[in-house]
Amino acid sequence: MSHPSGEDSSQLSDIRAHYQDGSLKGDIILSNGRIHTMNAANQIVSVVAVRAGKIVYAGNDESEAARQFLQPPRIVDLHNRLAIPGLIDCHNHIVLFGNRPGHHTPLENASSIADVQETYRERAQTVPDGQFITTIGGFHPGQFRERRLPTLAELDQAVPNHPAFVSFGFSGSAATNTLGKAFFTGVTIGTDGSIAEGDENGKALLALRQQLTFDDRKRGVRDAMAYAVSLGVTTHLDQGAFPASNTPSDGSGHEDNNTMHLPFLSVYNDGDATIRLRINFLTMDATSDTPTLTARIQNAFRFFGNDMVRTGSMGEFVTVDYAGGPVFDVAIREVREAGWRLEVHSITPTDYQTQVEAFEQLDAEMSIKDLRWVIAHVPFILDDFIVRLKTLGCGVNLSSYQYLNTLNGIVSPAGPPYRSIVDSGIHAGIGGDGMQIAMLNPWVQLYYATTGKNAQGDIVNPNQQITRQEALHLYTQANQWLLGKPDEDLLGALEVGRLGDLVVLSDDYFSVSDEDLKKLKSVLTVVGGVVVHATDEFQSLRISQDTAQLTSPSNQRSSCISM
Repeated sequence: MSHPSGEDSSQLSDIRAHYQDGSLKGDIILSNGRIHTMNAANQIVSVVAVRAGKIVYAGNDESEAARQFLQPPRIVDLHNRLAIPGLIDCHNHIVLFGNRPGHHTPLENASSIADVQETYRERAQTVPDGQFITTIGGFHPGQFRERRLPTLAELDQAVPNHPAFVSFGFSGSAATNTLGKAFFTGVTIGTDGSIAEGDENGKALLALRQQLTFDDRKRGVRDAMAYAVSLGVTTHLDQGAFPASNTPSDGSGHEDNNTMHLPFLSVYNDGDATIRLRINFLTMDATSDTPTLTARIQNAFRFFGNDMVRTGSMGEFVTVDYAGGPVFDVAIREVREAGWRLEVHSITPTDYQTQVEAFEQLDAEMSIKDLRWVIAHVPFILDDFIVRLKTLGCGVNLSSYQYLNTLNGIVSPAGPPYRSIVDSGIHAGIGGDGMQIAMLNPWVQLYYATTGKNAQGDIVNPNQQITRQEALHLYTQANQWLLGKPDEDLLGALEVGRLGDLVVLSDDYFSVSDEDLKKLKSVLTVVGGVVVHATDEFQSLRISQDTAQLTSPSNQRSSCISM
């Protein structure tokens, strides 16, 4: 998959024109589709209408949909394509993605070095000569047929006029090409372009970050948003970053937690933003006075913002002793006293156990049952702890980072236990945990949840597969619970009164083969009734402004949008 970028000025102007009170609000009718509403009844309809950013009709009567408008809206014929609600990713790091140095280019669906080369060639067409093309996290060389990173010669062949830097995981290893090697003075680089994991990789990252301007970061934000909506992910709960030291010890997961949101907020202020962002605040205090956490709670507003961008949660780390301990106990009490939502991180066979025990001890003194506290990832969680969490009114979010992590030799079952969690009835949702050691691409997440297979096609999570309907529910309506109460009944389903976010897919999610499931993408993405992504088949069609067409079903099917 190539990387969407370089939106033309007419598209951005069209988006800006629909910003009202900081939110996207447009009028549109989408007809002649197979639209899975993902409501409680799993209703499938052919028509959805959005007015002033919210759904005003979902059914099968085009004339009735037209009567919801005083002025003619855009009318889009979906040509019987399958459509779903805009996907919600309840746990990722899209803010880090937007702040990446260079022109970050995801390699999520690359399966060979040839795929990497082709992706970089396509990316080079939109990047000025001499500027870095980078991939920093979100893939693993084990997913390539060759089981290695590209070489200097292979990168030179793909992008001879651009320096390149390809690094995986938090800290590499990495590879560069001839122009990159000339830039990275002071970094030890092999004759094949290889850069060792750890400090050498960190030196290269630091050198790239030192070149970043604020405008570069804003461009990266727009690129990250464009990539997300091209996949159909319209709402993102960002989980922050490890505090940066501005030394070679920083990896792909490090940033300045006090400034990393500013390029995003600037893009929202410009009226250019195309995704809904929800912000968690990550803190890593190591002492019981919890200075960073205390300052954040005292100086940040909980659930502050609008439908497009909103603050309001702590996590996915609050302390260095994240699995439990004296500082953790103090921190979660402080979060509870402030009435904030909390999310903590679990990736070992025991960390979730001590976290649940700490939650139970605190709940015995002051209830946490209405605050929607969440434990993230939970690859190894056991049934009895699922029950204990459910009793506390807590939830879990499930990520498929094991899709890549198992390429490091993890023995199955790799988790998380999707089947056990869905059957338990605990509040749960899916979040990709991209873009360091995992992928942002939701279709890869859904592939892993429904097949149990990793990037090499090996079953590593047996007996825990869920159905495609169940998995899509976790990525849509179920995920709104994990965002917090301000988003209750606003996202995740196509029902009257909810926000008008809808995605038209390139193929039928419910019938494509498992391997083709990973290749799905959006051909049309609508946020708040505004088109934020469209492929050629929709971009070439005209906007209807003819009132008569609003009352004629046959005309409605032929009158569509342009960007």
